[in-house]
Amino acid sequence: RPILMTTSTTVLGLLPMAIGLGEGSELRSPMALTVIGGLVTSTMLTLLIIPAVYSLVDRGE
Repeated sequence: RPILMTTSTTVLGLLPMAIGLGEGSELRSPMALTVIGGLVTSTMLTLLIIPAVYSLVDRGE
């Protein structure tokens, strides 16, 4: 799926920043962790939660 590929490449690209490699990493690490958390959460919502809720609502009608 294109959504998973896009999310995984972005998360993998942000991992060195999140781990804290290099100078000034103490300032960039929290930002990278926040972006990674948001990407993972939004991807799970898009691929799992929204279709499940839609299926439950559609079944009720």
